[in-house]
Amino acid sequence: MAFLKHNGRTICYRLLGDSAKPLLLMAHPLGMTQGVWDDMLPTLLGKFRVLTWDLPGHGASSAWPEESDQITPEELAQEALALAAVAAAENFHFIGTSIGGVIGQQLLSQHSDRLLSTTLTNTGAVIGTPEAWNSRSASVMELGLDTMAVDIVPRWFGPAACDQQPTLIEGWRVILGRVDNRSYALLCEMLGECDFREKLQNRRTPLVLVGGADDVATPPETLQALAQFSGAEAPVILERVGHVPSVECPDKLNQILLDNLA
Repeated sequence: MAFLKHNGRTICYRLLGDSAKPLLLMAHPLGMTQGVWDDMLPTLLGKFRVLTWDLPGHGASSAWPEESDQITPEELAQEALALAAVAAAENFHFIGTSIGGVIGQQLLSQHSDRLLSTTLTNTGAVIGTPEAWNSRSASVMELGLDTMAVDIVPRWFGPAACDQQPTLIEGWRVILGRVDNRSYALLCEMLGECDFREKLQNRRTPLVLVGGADDVATPPETLQALAQFSGAEAPVILERVGHVPSVECPDKLNQILLDNLA
């Protein structure tokens, strides 16, 4: 684990593997941490140098500055580019889930020359509605994530993963409860404003989309719409998988990633 000072904030990251291998940046979902990738790393490190990091106010990264009242996709993309610079990588592969996929779409739309490939999972050109995200933001600031985690976390995972890992939900409730409330709320407001429907048509970077059949947050039709807007091939929809395939079926997601980057 290491730390980068960027625009007055401390970003916690891990840079693992052989510097001679191509770099793969991995961006985690809202409310989680870079630990979502852990079960994939032993396989990926045979092919890539891997960089994971914690989003603002998540994990060991510091909260969003008090003097700023919004977070934009471009600011998150700039954090990703700053981390790539730490690895001395001009170009890199990228995978992101949920809000991590939003970062990927921002990179595709504004910095596609830096991307060797992009894999987006469980995300969308538009996710949910502004009203729903603003309502969640207000609730987080009023109640706190420690309280709201009881309702939020069960939406992340499909029934199969919960049956196989009985403590999965309880463990991630603890992690979500430790996220900075204000940073999370600002990210919710950002998601309510995101719309990439007209921004991805001219991409030149290979794009692979993956979803989960049991995902209630970004259901398969959200990924199918993203494929249409971006001109990508139809998404791979994983059966018996919810919103976080890196946790629910890491081997399957690794196989998709490696097959498409072979």
